[in-house]
Amino acid sequence: MTLDQARDLIRTQLQFGGGYNRNAVRLMLGEIGRAHGQGAVDGLIRELGLEAAFGLKPGTDFSGVGRPPGPNPQT
Repeated sequence: MTLDQARDLIRTQLQFGGGYNRNAVRLMLGEIGRAHGQGAVDGLIRELGLEAAFGLKPGTDFSGVGRPPGPNPQT
């Protein structure tokens, strides 16, 4: 996903502003973080006002959101 595509999709989610939309944004930020790095995630959070809208803070690692947990090393 490009940053421009992410901006457009996140703006759509902001129009609705519910809990499901927050989770959708978290999933997108995870994908952006894996593809473009934490700086891109933090930039989108600031640019689109995601802290005020959804409580998503710059510096948060969303890369594990929506991914199954890895194997448990204790088993």
